[in-house]
Amino acid sequence: MGPLLNALVKLQSVENNLRAAKAKLARCRRNVILKENQLRTLQNTLEAKKEEIQLTKIQVDRLELEVKTTDETLARYRAALNTAKNNKEYATILTELNTTRADSSKVEAQTLELMKNVEIDQTQCGQIEAEIEKEKIELSEIRKQTEEIAKKFETEIAAVEQQWQAAAKDVQAGALETFKRVADTYDGEAIAEIEVHDSKSGVYTCGGCFMSLTAETANTLLSRDEIIRCPNCTRILYFKDTEI
Repeated sequence: MGPLLNALVKLQSVENNLRAAKAKLARCRRNVILKENQLRTLQNTLEAKKEEIQLTKIQVDRLELEVKTTDETLARYRAALNTAKNNKEYATILTELNTTRADSSKVEAQTLELMKNVEIDQTQCGQIEAEIEKEKIELSEIRKQTEEIAKKFETEIAAVEQQWQAAAKDVQAGALETFKRVADTYDGEAIAEIEVHDSKSGVYTCGGCFMSLTAETANTLLSRDEIIRCPNCTRILYFKDTEI
């Protein structure tokens, strides 16, 4: 393996370390994001519950107004009973009164049920608010712990980035750009070792995508120190060198 591919293999090693360090930092901060999402969910639930209470109270007010209006109607029916001119008129008024009273009882029962629901919802709001306060305290503590750990990871990343820059200096500009593009495509895995299954019969595969490679591709790579990419996955190919 020539100087170019040798430098790319070394750069790949540093690239792997850099990606691993960044992944540790991301996982570290993921706990904060998860806790923030939990808190946001609770806050949204609380707002929805409060809105539900408000709508229920509006409905209660409407029903109470309806009951008040019905009470006035019942009072008129009672007065009308005292002035009924005959039994038929009395019976008609009495039927209307009883029907209206029955309807009013249903409305009153519905009102009481809604008021009961409001009390239950208000209790739940109190519980959610308490849980929100608890989550806020936990989030604050997690943020504090995370930042302390994150500083260590950031220091590690900075050191590896310096190693990356040092390794990149040994790679030609064009080759480096190719390496970066392929690395971005495959989460850092820009190069792939050619796996030799049977050199005599020319059976080779790409260590990245495991697709077959031609003997011509393998022979070209053995004779030249240049970038040769897998025709399937486009990773940069190389033969393992025991000196690396």
